[in-house]
Parts: sequence; C-alpha cells; structure tokens
Amino acid sequence: MMGWKRVFGIIWTGQLFSTLSSSIVAYAVIFWLSIETGSAEALALATIAALLPQLLLGPFTGVFVDRWNRRIVMIVSDLFIAACSAVLAIMFYFNEVQTGYIYVLLALRSVGSAFHVPAMQASIPLLAPKSELGRVAGVNQVINSVSTIAGPALAALMITTMDMTHVMAVDIAGAIIACSSLLMVHIPNPEKTVNAAQPHVFREMHDGLKAIFSSKGMIWLFWFVVLANFFIMPIAVMFPLMTIDHFEGSTWQMSIIEIAWGIGMMAGGAALGAKLLKMSEIKLINYSYIIIGLTFGLSGVLSKDVFYIFVALTFLGGIAGAIYHASFTVVMQTTIKAEALGRAFAIYGSATMLPSMIGLLNTGLIADTIGVNNAFIVSGIMIILIGVVSFFIPAINALINKTATIP
Repeated sequence: MMGWKRVFGIIWTGQLFSTLSSSIVAYAVIFWLSIETGSAEALALATIAALLPQLLLGPFTGVFVDRWNRRIVMIVSDLFIAACSAVLAIMFYFNEVQTGYIYVLLALRSVGSAFHVPAMQASIPLLAPKSELGRVAGVNQVINSVSTIAGPALAALMITTMDMTHVMAVDIAGAIIACSSLLMVHIPNPEKTVNAAQPHVFREMHDGLKAIFSSKGMIWLFWFVVLANFFIMPIAVMFPLMTIDHFEGSTWQMSIIEIAWGIGMMAGGAALGAKLLKMSEIKLINYSYIIIGLTFGLSGVLSKDVFYIFVALTFLGGIAGAIYHASFTVVMQTTIKAEALGRAFAIYGSATMLPSMIGLLNTGLIADTIGVNNAFIVSGIMIILIGVVSFFIPAINALINKTATIP
C-alpha cells in the first residue's frame, strides 16, 4: 500500500469530475421535465426509474463485482453511463425527446451505477491502510457533497445558457476523465477462496449475506441501519414540503435548505478526513442517530417564523448524516472479507434504497395523514431511540475493538 495517497489523489480527481457531471445531468433532466411537463408525477416516475434498478439488481451485481476485475467493472460502468447520456444528447439534438425514453435511459444509467458503486467501495480496503479508511470515507463524502451543492446550481445555469445536447456532453466528458484516472492506477483484486470453476449466482449471493451477518454485532448493526433509513429517507423527501408548507417559504428558501444539508455533509466528511473525531466508528454511528433524530424532532416543533433555526438544524443533520454513512462504510470494510465486499455493499445498497422508494411513494399520504411537521417529530423520536438502544446492545459494543480505525 505504499503510495496510497498518490493513488487516491488520482482516483479522487476522476471521481470528482464524474460525480459532479452526473449530478449536473441528473438535475438538468429534472429541471427539463419540470419545465416541459409541469407534472409532479413525471418527476416521481423519473426518480423511481433512477432508483429501482439499483434496488432490484444490487444483490446480483455484487456477485459479478466480486467475480470480475473491479477496475474493469468501474471503467465499463462509467462508459455505459456515458453512452446513455450520449443517446440522450442525440435525442435532444434531433428534438426527438419523449418522457418515456428519458425514463428508460435513467433506468439504464442506474444499472451502470449498480455495478460502479459497490466496485468502488469494495476496492478501497485493498488500496488504503486500515487506519486510514475513516479518512478515505470522509474525503469521499466531501466529493459527494460538492456534487450535491454545486450540481443543482450548475445545472440551472447550463440549462438556461446552452442546449440540452451540450449539457449531456458534460457527463460524457466527466466519464472520460474518470476512466482515464482509473487507467492510471493499479487496483488489486482480492484472492478468491471460493471455487471459481463452479460459479453459481444464488450461492454467491448467499455467501455475501453470510459475510454481512458474520457476527451477531453485524446483524444488529445492519438491521438498525436499515431501520434508521426507513425513518430518515421519507423525511429527506419532505424537506421541500416542510420549507413550503410549514415555514411558508419560497423556492429560494428550498434551495437554502438543500445547500445547508450539503455543506453540513461536506463539513462532516472533512472532519473525518482530518481525523478530528477520536472515537470508534460504532460510537460515531450511534451518536449520529441521536443527532439526526434531534434535528428532525426539533425541526418539527419550530414555529414558522424561525426558518433560520431550521437551516441551522439541517446543517447539523448534514454533518451527522455524513459521519453516519462514512462510519458504517468503514465498519463494513473492516469486518467483511475483501473477496465478498462487492456483494456486501450491493446488498446493503438495495436494503437501504427500499426505504427511499417507500418514502417517495408515500410522501403525500404521510403529509396528508399526520402533517409534515408531525412526520418530522415522529421520525426524530424513532431515530433517537435507535441510537440510544444501540448503546445497550452487547453484540454491537463488541464490534468497537474489532472495527476501530482511528488512533
């Protein structure tokens, strides 16, 4: 692992351009659909198309990520996503765009991401020392946060100043840069202990599940994370509704909330990257639950004339969210064998994406039934309880010595 910083410097440069360009294109398509259709249903279908393939295919793609050369998987995935953007660019150029085609191409892009994301996450422990995995996860969060913050603004600028064909070309350029950076580094593949001569998809999926549930502590931790996402993701969908309905805000104030969350995630990732948080990842996850729950619950009880406090709470929630996500990533990377990490991350991605789909499909029902602010309060209380209970689960506490990477 000599020179791991140089390797990650090259990879991160490519990933920054790739994630930023993908974010720009994703928001540009959303803005275009909003302008052309004016339909909330169209936006919901577009979001479902972008999520559903990763949810359904995750357990299967993880098998092939662990079978194949991971660097090749990432390069081919990036090129496939770029090809989808190229098709969209051609459709816009010839003015042959239909919403149905957009949904199909968004779904195909999601298939590429279903391979790329677990391949990248599974490769990290093979490239960096165990003691540096927290730092790496923090920097990855910073990169994703930059894309979250800058993506909508750049997309809005580009869609008003250039043709959509050229906007799509931005994603193609980002993919080329990302692939070039991956070609410049060597990413080792883990040694295989399974019988490679007799591959079997469902047996390998089962082995991936066994790798995640290798100890009682991981079983508890995994299901607590899935349960927390069940309460977090519906609320994440409701932030714009909270801004408009409860605080009687404007589109500009909606953007402030999104930026506050993004900056918070960047700050949380930077804190991990700088090794400012001197405690085990397990404790960081538990404390993050409590902080996220508090920010949700307190937001729900605020009066409508203190929007600035809502902004501050959202910023704190973003910090905790980044720490929570990065810390759990490190726990998986340090407790699961490298040969099964692709399957483990793919299964985890599918398991945590399900709450996103439920939240997306039931946002209106939840808001109409109990009210947006009450949804914040209920979810906040449940997430706090998850964090508190986690401290008293002996099996989870037993993981602390096994997973600590921060000296």
